[in-house]
Amino acid sequence: MPICIECRTPVSTLWRSGAGDNSGHSIRLTVCRNCGRFCDKYVEHDFVVLFIDLVLIKPQVYRHLLHNTLMRDGDRFDPSIVRLGVLLLLFDVYLTWARIEKKSMPESETGQSTLGQLAQQPIVFQYLFFLILCAVSTFAFHASIRFLASSRYSPLVLAGLLPRFSRPNSVSTALLVSSSTKLFPILMVIWEYDVPAAARSLGWAVVANNVEALRILLDCRYYTATILAILGAAARWMTGWLILTSVGLGDWNSITESDIAADGKAFWGYLMYAVQWAGRLVAG
Repeated sequence: MPICIECRTPVSTLWRSGAGDNSGHSIRLTVCRNCGRFCDKYVEHDFVVLFIDLVLIKPQVYRHLLHNTLMRDGDRFDPSIVRLGVLLLLFDVYLTWARIEKKSMPESETGQSTLGQLAQQPIVFQYLFFLILCAVSTFAFHASIRFLASSRYSPLVLAGLLPRFSRPNSVSTALLVSSSTKLFPILMVIWEYDVPAAARSLGWAVVANNVEALRILLDCRYYTATILAILGAAARWMTGWLILTSVGLGDWNSITESDIAADGKAFWGYLMYAVQWAGRLVAG
């Protein structure tokens, strides 16, 4: 059932036909009886406006997408979400491959790449490896959050921090929609700006969008959504590290210089800072 994106009140319809009036419009937006504003103004907006508001993390656009547009009966995936998931996966393959390969360029003294035997394999084999790496890491990210949000055995559900959500595919939909900011580095095709700090900042921007999407979909508190996003990111990082280690890229020299390790260090640093900040807040 659709909702008002302003006050979250359930409504019967978001718009009605305007045929026969003198305004010339084909549709008329429904006004919410609870808050007095349009139930869903994004019905008349194009995808550019939606994407800009997604980047700005506006709750209304997430309610429009997650409750009024992409929700399907039987918890089925919307076809557009399937296409977005494939696009994000393929783009993640490109970014991961490019960055690991760049940081693994042959050194001037030895002339050997830290990619080891993987660099000696055919290009198709290398692509399949990074495709599997990104696909399994993404699966771990979604599976961990879906379990924590939808399983009756979830520690968060058992602890009473989160009511059990019965639509796990909607959880994946929220994560995919909120991860669309990953497409920003496509500008690398035009401008060379592959700065590690910018990449990590973009990564944390994606996490912030994930938190907002989970909070809106699950109707939970910010700290619960943050826990879900952090645990999912930790599962993805650990899975990627294990796969890289299995092919000989888990040694100290190569892993400490990779984006995966840098993200892991940043994640641990932010986590420790958050714990210290919470401790000072409680003590004060």
